[in-house]
Amino acid sequence: MKQFLRGATILWVVLRFGLDSLVLDSLPHRLWLRQLARPLSLGRRFDAPRGQRLRQALECLGPIFVKFGQVLSTRRDLLPADIADELARLQDRVPPFDPEIAVATIERAFRRPLEQVFTRFERTPVASASIAQVHFATLRDRQGVEREVAVKVLRPGMLPVIEKDLSLLRLMAGWVESLSADGRRLKPREVVAEFDNYLHDELDLVREAANAAQLRRNMQGLDLVLVPEIFWDFCRPEVMVMQRMNGVPISQVERLREARVDIPKLARDGVTIFFTQVFRDGFFHADMHPGNIQVSLEPETFGRYISLDFGIVGTLTESDKEYLAQNFVAFFRRDYKRVAELHIESGWVPPETRANDLESAIRAVCEPYFDRPLKEISLGLVLMRLFQTSRRFHVEIQPQLVLLQKTLLNIEGLGRELDPELDLWNSAKPFLEKWMREQMGPQRLWRELRAEAPRYAKLLPELPRLVHGVLRQRPPEQLVLRELLDAQKRTNRLLQSIIYGGLGFVLGLLCMQFFMRVRVF
Repeated sequence: MKQFLRGATILWVVLRFGLDSLVLDSLPHRLWLRQLARPLSLGRRFDAPRGQRLRQALECLGPIFVKFGQVLSTRRDLLPADIADELARLQDRVPPFDPEIAVATIERAFRRPLEQVFTRFERTPVASASIAQVHFATLRDRQGVEREVAVKVLRPGMLPVIEKDLSLLRLMAGWVESLSADGRRLKPREVVAEFDNYLHDELDLVREAANAAQLRRNMQGLDLVLVPEIFWDFCRPEVMVMQRMNGVPISQVERLREARVDIPKLARDGVTIFFTQVFRDGFFHADMHPGNIQVSLEPETFGRYISLDFGIVGTLTESDKEYLAQNFVAFFRRDYKRVAELHIESGWVPPETRANDLESAIRAVCEPYFDRPLKEISLGLVLMRLFQTSRRFHVEIQPQLVLLQKTLLNIEGLGRELDPELDLWNSAKPFLEKWMREQMGPQRLWRELRAEAPRYAKLLPELPRLVHGVLRQRPPEQLVLRELLDAQKRTNRLLQSIIYGGLGFVLGLLCMQFFMRVRVF
């Protein structure tokens, strides 16, 4: 009954914001369906753009659908630009839940009263989102030192709500996919499955704590960004305790200027942090919108970024990094043939694709960018256009690259909001060139030899014995030949047995016939 009521609510919101017209407009060959739905449009006027109506409908449906819209906004390789831009404006404007429920969750997680966990706990939350909310507190660490911490607590009863809404989303995705070719191209079922993974990952705060610990370890030597310390003794799947960070939200640019923060340097540092995470570590914060970024004004860390909320991270393999770096370098050299070859070499393009056709399509997308200065070129948009062009050639874009493209757009927009003169390419170029040198030159050979040194050290003393053992064995060709001869002999013996058995059977029948005839006469 509850699921039926939820479905009715969703249908009412769909009709209220005219989302049914978005689907019907993509059905040129289903005139009868549009005629049937025409009475539903009586008395409704939709002056707002389609993207705005979709965003408002998701906000009306609640936090789970807001989160779904946020994930959907990352799929710019699938969505029209106007809808993706509007969905990117979705924010978690969710009222906090009762602090007593948060206290009960903490006490259940640690199996002891709140006063035995924290020496002080602020019951008024400082932040609230669709999945969790945050409280400030104080605790004593293992050394008995009092530490200021932030306590992240999951919203209660999230899993049943998520499962119900996900089942409805899967149902609607199946409808959209079955109605039109455009619906199938958007791959709604795959998007819902991706959303399912994101949500269930965010419901495990231990996983988020592990992401934060990895990023903190990776960023320690860079001195450009602060990542909170994780207190592992106080982390559970529904509660995460981390170091309290004091900073100014990066969106408050005027306040940062008044504090004498070097804004152009801050913009360049953001690019440095991102490309270091991508091309050095292959492990990057994939949710870097302004709500998750602050700037420290403390004297010892003045002007450094503060990174928060590690529920979504991206990982890249060495082949992913090589693909991206070579694509960027080839693009800025206007080597479209190389860009096409990279798409084919990646294995994401069907083998029958003609490189000349793909090169021509990429040229048509990329060439207009070179009519403007490099500082005005959007690397995020370049990557998005490449993905969209690849879609025409049935390329399956990998999820980690979609996350990267979304994060690159966030970083680029944030950097240019801080400094409109930011030249992202000049900031990224040193990392790409350095990475290419390390991958193609003697540094990579030395690095791989050093990594394999323990294995070689164990193998070398055994090498003479292994070589001697191999030389004493028969050559592989002789072994194969002998096995073939043995098999042939076994086959011959089997055939002989069958032939002799058959002859004996026939002779036996003839003898029986002969003796029977003799006895009769």
